[in-house]
Amino acid sequence: MKITRNQLIRGSLALAALAVTGLPAAAQTTLKWAHVYEVNEPYHTEALWAAEEIKKRTNGKYEIQVFPASQLGNENQINEGLGLGTVDIIYTSVAFAGSIHKPISISNTPFILRDFDHWKAYRDSQLFREVAKGYEDKTGHKVVSITYYGQRMLTANREIKKPEDMKGMKLRVPPAPLYLMFPKAVGANATPIAFAEVYLALQQGTIDGQENPLPTIMAKKFYEVQSHIMLTAHITDSLLTIVGGHVWPQLTDDEKQIFNEVLMEAASKATEAIRASEQKLVDEFRKLGKTVVEVDREAFIAAAKPLHNDPDAGAGWTKEQYEAFLALK
Repeated sequence: MKITRNQLIRGSLALAALAVTGLPAAAQTTLKWAHVYEVNEPYHTEALWAAEEIKKRTNGKYEIQVFPASQLGNENQINEGLGLGTVDIIYTSVAFAGSIHKPISISNTPFILRDFDHWKAYRDSQLFREVAKGYEDKTGHKVVSITYYGQRMLTANREIKKPEDMKGMKLRVPPAPLYLMFPKAVGANATPIAFAEVYLALQQGTIDGQENPLPTIMAKKFYEVQSHIMLTAHITDSLLTIVGGHVWPQLTDDEKQIFNEVLMEAASKATEAIRASEQKLVDEFRKLGKTVVEVDREAFIAAAKPLHNDPDAGAGWTKEQYEAFLALK
């Protein structure tokens, strides 16, 4: 069969087009980033920025899809998903990572942190890298950065001023071991409930109260179903950005540097945004008609400190790590 010149040209163009369109698809890797936070929170907006920035700096090789608001599961499920390879990157509280390697959750010990500067000193410390490495050695996953989540405050439909006021209270806590230390210290009944289910549990009276940082109380609208906000600041919480062990070793050294730089910058920007939000929200809640209560923090601290190194209360670090943490400046 005779092939005309036009047919040859059309065939050549079709092959060229197939090659051009096929190459990027073959080279591109799609990654799933899962978390449980709302789309208007800095964690999510900075994750979107990081995804776009990584795509740009790797010339489109990595397409990161961010799944917020528990779309791919609650916090325990996305941690499990990281091990199974069904998700590739997660935000998770240090307390959930502490379910696997307890020392990494040390910063969530009630009242161990003095202030925001103490938190920053920990973030930048050799101690943080030490406990992160312990988690990495155990799981194969890579802890890239740590983000400030904020000081956890108590909410309820009544005033609470001192630890005795919490005796017998049904208090929702996240389902991770170290979150049980605070309710144990004050005699409350810890009720672990997944994050996405807290609003309904408060609304229906399944629980008496919950505890979260002020930006989260605002973002999740917990103030709609709770009348009082107690400024306990009992835990200064943090989120880890973790890349799965099935992903990190596959990155080139240059790609690892890009992921490191971008994810650490995203963590820093989210940290500053949360800190700024935290400082102005007390007035916002008062404007919304909420009763904001100054508690007897010294009494709460006295109740919690005896449990700081108690394994039965969730502790799991060495005496040296604990003392090194307290000495950070």
